[in-house]
Amino acid sequence: MKNILPSRLLVASAAIILTSILPSQARTPQNEEHPPVRKVTLLDEGWKFGKGEDPAEWEAVRIPHDWAIYGPFDRSNDIQTIAIVQNGEETASIKTGRTGGLPHTGIGWYVRLLDVDTAKKATLLFDGAMSEARVYVNGHEAIFWPYGYNAFYCDITPLLTDNGKDNEIKVRLENKPSSSRWYPGAGLYRNVYLIETEKTHIPVWGTTVTTEINRTGDTATIRLITEIEGLADGFDAVLKTIIKDGSGRPVSGDNTFKVIKSDPGKGTMTVEQSLIVARPDLWSPETPALYTAESSLYVKASGHEPGTGVPAREHLVDTYTTTFGIRTIEVRPETGFYLNGVNRKFQGVCLHHDLGPLGAAVNRSAIRHQLTMLKDMGCDAIRTTHNMPAPELIELCDEMGFMVIVESFDEWNDAKCFNGYHRFFDEWAEKDMVNMIRHFRNHPSVVMWSIGNEVPSQSSPEGYRTVEFLQNICHREDPTRPVTCGMDQIDPVLSNGFAAAVEVPGFNYRPFRYMDGYNLLPQKMILGSETSSTVSSRGVYHFPVRKMHTAIHEDHQSSSYDLEYCNWSNIPDEDLAMAEDYPWTMGQFVWTGFDYLGEPTPYDTDAWPNHSSVFGIIDLASLPKDRYWLYRSVWNGNSPTLHILPHWNWEGRTGEVTPVFVYTSYPKAELLVNGCSMGVREKSDSTVMTRYRLMWNDVRYEPGEITVVAYDDSGAEAARKTVRTAGKPYAIELTPARHFLYADGKDLLYVTVRIVDKDGNLCPLDSRKVRFEVSGAGQFRAVANGDPTCLEMFHIPEMSAFNGMMTVIIQSSEAPGTLKLTARADGLRKAVLGTEVIQPKQTH
Repeated sequence: MKNILPSRLLVASAAIILTSILPSQARTPQNEEHPPVRKVTLLDEGWKFGKGEDPAEWEAVRIPHDWAIYGPFDRSNDIQTIAIVQNGEETASIKTGRTGGLPHTGIGWYVRLLDVDTAKKATLLFDGAMSEARVYVNGHEAIFWPYGYNAFYCDITPLLTDNGKDNEIKVRLENKPSSSRWYPGAGLYRNVYLIETEKTHIPVWGTTVTTEINRTGDTATIRLITEIEGLADGFDAVLKTIIKDGSGRPVSGDNTFKVIKSDPGKGTMTVEQSLIVARPDLWSPETPALYTAESSLYVKASGHEPGTGVPAREHLVDTYTTTFGIRTIEVRPETGFYLNGVNRKFQGVCLHHDLGPLGAAVNRSAIRHQLTMLKDMGCDAIRTTHNMPAPELIELCDEMGFMVIVESFDEWNDAKCFNGYHRFFDEWAEKDMVNMIRHFRNHPSVVMWSIGNEVPSQSSPEGYRTVEFLQNICHREDPTRPVTCGMDQIDPVLSNGFAAAVEVPGFNYRPFRYMDGYNLLPQKMILGSETSSTVSSRGVYHFPVRKMHTAIHEDHQSSSYDLEYCNWSNIPDEDLAMAEDYPWTMGQFVWTGFDYLGEPTPYDTDAWPNHSSVFGIIDLASLPKDRYWLYRSVWNGNSPTLHILPHWNWEGRTGEVTPVFVYTSYPKAELLVNGCSMGVREKSDSTVMTRYRLMWNDVRYEPGEITVVAYDDSGAEAARKTVRTAGKPYAIELTPARHFLYADGKDLLYVTVRIVDKDGNLCPLDSRKVRFEVSGAGQFRAVANGDPTCLEMFHIPEMSAFNGMMTVIIQSSEAPGTLKLTARADGLRKAVLGTEVIQPKQTH
């Protein structure tokens, strides 16, 4: 049974190019002439789930499924006593909420019956299973795969019933206590597929596409390497491929195909094809052009048809489509990263895999919603921290235009967590790396591999050997992409050879050490692989306003003046300046794009009920914090930004100093308090803060309104914005992120819920409970308010507002129609929202 693909083999010496035909004559996969020969079935329904080694109860579930997200939250769930070394801790302490306070530990079973065509080869493909997966088919173990974040597959053909009916598929999963530093999720949280093919077929991840653009940019050579498995002795194989653009139009200059004379006993072979695309559209974040290579595999017996002199006919046995992009990537000393020959700096964020109130259960619509928000902020890159991502994320990054660093491990062979991946590293690291690279190597969005994050081995004299081991795997499997590693122990890695061994040195935090790295390392470049770790709670402001690390407040929240950070980190302004000031810096990946479940720093040491992070630029409810507008003002050059903080409801603070900050893309602005000018502030390089923020630090609060008037370079008024003291809460306001849903039973609508006064002003202190009802062509999916201390469950259709806001998520039905969302709260006028649910778009 194969857990990873076999090493690529050279084309047999007897292989010959038979001929070439024009695209218009090409036979494309699954056309009208030939019925589908490859059947891929999403196994999302028909499963039952049971908790424990011998479940007493089973419930029907739909995959993807996260068994722990339904709670309840509890302080005792996976409570850990540990000293977090990478955070500088030397003494062990009780960590509450480190993995989200949800019941993700333990054993769970999934079971379903499956009918399979016994004339076919049957393969089960798991995009991820959390964790230590054991897959059984009719009582026989088909595969064991311990790493919960990686995709894996297994051939189940030999284990099927004789008639292919009622095959029992069982999956045992186990999350051990103290096996994670954040909320990992639990269960079959990613998709599962059944792939049925002929014996002769192209295996899972069986193609490799590389592209080369000529000097003038008017043509691109597409090199496609295809593996063929199961070719029987005495048969030849013919592979025909055509390239199509994003509209489905054939664009390859010719459709080459090769005949392979199979050697006796050799069942696996490799075919290499070269095709030309004229005037290629290059992939980039600004123009994410995609192509497909559509391959058809035929076999024929050597010689002639029985009893005739007619050459044996070809029979279509497989079709395979590979999506790719045409682009170049390069890293250079002194100047860093180049995409399509253009020097650029990453404007990136780190993302954990959970989807907030949805848990770890993957949902394409939810990921698209996240990426849409990040795109508007000006973000152009994602680092998949600290593990292999769901394929849906990478596919959407291809489509929407995000560069990606795909990361592999948070642990090598030295432990961070008592039951972490270090238990499996020596035996499984290469298998996991190979699966990761072969899974994602054809995606244009993937521009770099990361072999680790803050691994304890970075401080070891022998740590560089593991760097070389993992980096060599990357280069063997994919020589086209550079390799990085996130390092936070700067003194050791600069002296022990660890950082020098990493192709692209990634520094986690410590921008004040970037210059040391540049001066001492031979690569002459530094990537900000993880930056900032500023902490803030949406809508919370603490006084007096101070820049400080590890600030602890009685309300267990962090101030949204964006001046609080961790003892290892810094405010955003420092990383923004570092990226701008030095050509050898490669940009940054901010920790983090979104809040995530677990790691509630700085409230992580016996500080329950905190159970989710406050690092995010956007909170757990997908609501932007003030920091969102700070990054947008620097990163989004296509749309102006003007944002003012804090809110202006400060009963009891009249006459007290209440600083006002403005985040804007304009160079200067004037602040008015109830019509009285507080003066003009202009951005300057005197400090990193005045470089990116306009600050009026001496404003004294009085009820009414504050208005900021922004001026352009010529001094003319360009924009203005006003924040008013809200009156008595009057109504609920519902604002959808989109105006329709697709009727696929999975599409999601994110609706922002605000409690407002009679004039529509946000009531920023209101915390009353809002109840939701959904009818028509959809159903309630989840609700969240972004409060890291809130213990109300996401799947119950009511929740308390946090600083006057929350988000409710609605899921479409499988039939078109209209859905209606109604929101009610005591003492407020209700709100009703209608949304059309339409037929999904047809794809090529």
